[in-house]
Amino acid sequence: MKKSSDQFLLFLGIILISINLRTSIASVGPLIPFIREDLDISNGLAGSLTTLTLITFAIFSIFSPKIGKRLGNGRAIFLGILLLSIGVVVRVLGGVEILFIGTALTGVGIVIANVLMIPFFKAHLPEKLGLLTAILSTGMSLFAAIASGISVPLAVDLGWGWRGSLAFWVVFMLLALAVWFPQTKAKPIRNKGEGQAGKNVWKSRLAWQVTLFMGAQSVMYFTMVTWLPDMLISKGMSPVKAGIALSYMQLISLIGTFFAPSFLMKLRQQHMVILGVSLGYLLGYLLLFSSQEWVLFVAMTIIGIGSGASLSIAYTLISLRTAEDQTTSNLSGMVQSAGYVLAALGPMLFGISLDLVGNWDFLIWFLLAMTIQFLFFGWSAGKDQKI
Repeated sequence: MKKSSDQFLLFLGIILISINLRTSIASVGPLIPFIREDLDISNGLAGSLTTLTLITFAIFSIFSPKIGKRLGNGRAIFLGILLLSIGVVVRVLGGVEILFIGTALTGVGIVIANVLMIPFFKAHLPEKLGLLTAILSTGMSLFAAIASGISVPLAVDLGWGWRGSLAFWVVFMLLALAVWFPQTKAKPIRNKGEGQAGKNVWKSRLAWQVTLFMGAQSVMYFTMVTWLPDMLISKGMSPVKAGIALSYMQLISLIGTFFAPSFLMKLRQQHMVILGVSLGYLLGYLLLFSSQEWVLFVAMTIIGIGSGASLSIAYTLISLRTAEDQTTSNLSGMVQSAGYVLAALGPMLFGISLDLVGNWDFLIWFLLAMTIQFLFFGWSAGKDQKI
């Protein structure tokens, strides 16, 4: 059992790491006009910064479990945050090439920490797995919303420019490194399957069900974040209100993000919760056919809560569906690798489809179809079984 002071440092370290796992991504979008003008690059090249990060996630998710096994998860997470902080500084030091090198480095750092946090929880504080998962996913979502909101004020109102605005977040990364350092020496209180490679999750049907469940929720989230404001504007909403609606959806998602993991851990099977979230998605998306603002904000409320719960469910299933700790790491890498590939492809494929169809209602039908996939794979992944 860890001492109270050790537990406090661990919880504080988890909070600080959760802050850093999305801010370096979320802070870029609002600053793209400034980056584009300063570096004289095209919209396509500027927009590919986010795509590069997601592709980096997809590639290095596969290798992260091996890094964790070699160094220990505590040390590997420290390495991830260190690489992230270096990348955040590097990307603001020069021109286009340096920007992309730094961005790629931030992606590598984020994904190492992101993949290994759930296995670390399971090995070190399994009795608080639900709470720690809730803290991780809530911190990620909350500070992604904050980073999106304050990037331009930091750049313009404080006069820091886009470089200073992006570099600001390194302060929290250095704090995380300092607080997390004791965990580089921490030994797990349990380590089932120590010294083993873990199961080959790529050959497991259950692993693929969890993975495709994660993929469906990732596609829905990133497609909504990318295209929702444009769709709302097409329905007559002002650009300002459309932006507020997107921010509101992300903030309201914190309800589902925080409360879902602890609730799920109390259940032997989780498939009925997934059914409930799926029905919520279906209702929320159907309400998007309306052009009345109050109906659209009701839709944002339902979709937002479901979106937050979905992320937490996916993270929790990674732990619940595995027995050995190394298998947990392997599944976390697989789930996030495939999830980010789909996340990168989803908004792009919808954009191509929109050009062909020319009707914003197609976005709603696209999201409804993804909800069916979400339920189909989640129903099996939510049943009590192990890889």
